[in-house]
Amino acid sequence: MASLSYERAREELVAVVQRLEAGSVPLEDSLALWERGEALAQRCQTWLDEARARLAAVAQEDPED
Repeated sequence: MASLSYERAREELVAVVQRLEAGSVPLEDSLALWERGEALAQRCQTWLDEARARLAAVAQEDPED
């Protein structure tokens, strides 16, 4: 999971949500999809948090811009 890019994780998360919203997935599969979706959402959030931290660090290094 950690090797997924933000874009790939987001694409997969969108696909998971679409499948769950369709409502035609058996309960056991729905639970597995939900767990995968939670993990993907966490990966996306981690990626965004890391990107924000990197941008903040650059902004602190070069306060003139």
